[in-house]
Amino acid sequence: MGASAIPFIIFTVIWAGVGGFLPMVVPKGPNRGIIQVILILTGVCCWLFWLCCYVAQMNPLIGPKLDRNTVLVVAKQWGIEILIVFHFQSDLTKAFPGYKP
Repeated sequence: MGASAIPFIIFTVIWAGVGGFLPMVVPKGPNRGIIQVILILTGVCCWLFWLCCYVAQMNPLIGPKLDRNTVLVVAKQWGIEILIVFHFQSDLTKAFPGYKP
């Protein structure tokens, strides 16, 4: 999954509206400055949170963990040759009885 310009532009415009347009239309009153600051910070923080979530989906650090048999079945169906790597010493001794560590 790669970056797409359309969601980036849409959400940037939405949060730019919250942080850029809405503070200009706040009615005059004793708390106008506070409300403007709240809207600006809301727009910036929400856009930054959305951006981090969106970027994190492009290259996930954690993926699905497949069972060895599942990987072998998928590889067979796709016609891919797989070199089976043994991770444990017991697997080596079971697969190769003459193997001595």
